[in-house]
Amino acid sequence: MTDVLPLDPAIKAKLETITTATLTTVLLKKGLRKIWMAGTQPFSHAGKRTVGRAFTLRFVPAREDLATPASWSHPISTRGAIEAMPEGVIAVVDAMGSKDAGIFGDILCARMAKRGVAALVTDGVVRDADGVRGTGLPVWCSGAAAPASVAALTFINWQEPIGCGGVAVFPNDIVVCDGDGAVLIPQDMVDAVLEAAEAQEHLEGWLMGEIDKGVPLPGLYPPNAETKARYEKETGRKA
Repeated sequence: MTDVLPLDPAIKAKLETITTATLTTVLLKKGLRKIWMAGTQPFSHAGKRTVGRAFTLRFVPAREDLATPASWSHPISTRGAIEAMPEGVIAVVDAMGSKDAGIFGDILCARMAKRGVAALVTDGVVRDADGVRGTGLPVWCSGAAAPASVAALTFINWQEPIGCGGVAVFPNDIVVCDGDGAVLIPQDMVDAVLEAAEAQEHLEGWLMGEIDKGVPLPGLYPPNAETKARYEKETGRKA
């Protein structure tokens, strides 16, 4: 299983100021289209942008001899995975988009919160919805369902490559979550993405100022050569 790498606090702090919408645009320009995890909608305590390393968990379809309540006591279980999660990670769970059973309930989410896990992100659903909200753990998911995970899913392992919401997620990739959902930044691209994202956020802030002045959109957004030259002159920054 892959060890969790530390995340530079300065990088984390900067990413907490950048919207997932901006990140998807920057990554699109770099050739990456499948980086927004479909089905990861804000569910609880998701009002603040959250950033962390991906700690991955994987489910497959339920098989009756494996997906049993007894499996919860096995060393390779969701319980074992939670106890392996370091503080500050974002648990990213591949539930294959299943909405037939909750992958975690209030007790497991409470333990994650106690361990300092930054958030839970899944293309599946949770159970004990009110209880999960009561834990204070930020959660992005597809909703809630009463049945336990073994009703529809078999847990396989943690800290392996997974697919979540149509996105390939590797342990230690960077995940950014906000009101639009959860976006993945490949760990080897984070510096380049952050630089481009900060530049785009600054430019778009200036463009909003132009909108407030009544400037029409054609030539402004996206900025043409004249707009870029004016931006560079007024701000001293490269467009």
